[in-house]
Amino acid sequence: MMFFEGSEKKVEAVLKPGQASLRQLGRPFWAKMVAQANAEILSSIHNDDCDAYLLSESSLFVWDDRFLMLTCGTTTLVHAVTEFLQHVSQDALAMLTYQRKNEYQAQLQKSSFADDLASLAPHLSGNAWRLGHLDGHHNYIFHLDRPYCPEPNDATGELLMYHIKGEDADYLRSEGQNIEQIRQMMAWQQLLPQFQFDDFLFQPFGYSMNGICGDRYVTMHITPQEDSSYVSFESNLPSEQLTPVLNHLLKVLQPQSYDLISFNMACALSHATGVQAIDHAEQALPIGYQMAFQHFLLPSSQVRSADPL
Repeated sequence: MMFFEGSEKKVEAVLKPGQASLRQLGRPFWAKMVAQANAEILSSIHNDDCDAYLLSESSLFVWDDRFLMLTCGTTTLVHAVTEFLQHVSQDALAMLTYQRKNEYQAQLQKSSFADDLASLAPHLSGNAWRLGHLDGHHNYIFHLDRPYCPEPNDATGELLMYHIKGEDADYLRSEGQNIEQIRQMMAWQQLLPQFQFDDFLFQPFGYSMNGICGDRYVTMHITPQEDSSYVSFESNLPSEQLTPVLNHLLKVLQPQSYDLISFNMACALSHATGVQAIDHAEQALPIGYQMAFQHFLLPSSQVRSADPL
């Protein structure tokens, strides 16, 4: 059985006003930083506001005053963060968050969240939180211990889907896939007609996408393996634009369970019949974000056989 850990780690940093543009650091700087996480840049797209890099393991977005990086698999994102802090002083930071969700097989990771905090401690002082049950789906977040006031439109939503099923899910793990067919399945051009896209189809399967429009971004990563499927979609689109996209993905991919994580955003999802809300946690972070974590499950009455190890 082929296994790949799709669950992602995420860092976002914002600079104080008056700092030099992060985009001026250039691709060689970001490539070196990405390499510290044991990943590489595959391709990139650019507009007047943002540089979006598609990585071998997830994505990197760079604006003038901030950057956002996600990595999956057994990557060491915390090493990329400490590399960044070797070049950009923490005194230049207005805000930094480091986020990590529970993994399918945490024992295969190079570090735990506690280990990552220990690596950050010599560089940053901050607070850490867990949203969700420790013995179930949960999400960790660390933030810089520094007053911060986000812009009114600074809000994000993350949809994390598990155990996808149906014809489209079967196609995503079949041989002979076509990237154009996946694009049509996801309906990017219909849902987000103003966006510029960059995507990649991995072998034997797996799909990643970045999209940008002005300072708005979308990113999606699919690990379709039947026994450990995982799909993530994230964006800073306003709720009224993001919610239809999330509902489309739920309809197409039919996940057995999923998490909705939001920062200063409310998304009213259209859940399939029978879906139950298993957990709902909220935390007002001292850095100006209301973080919410929700876990949903479609209970199954099917009796399954044991999985061979």
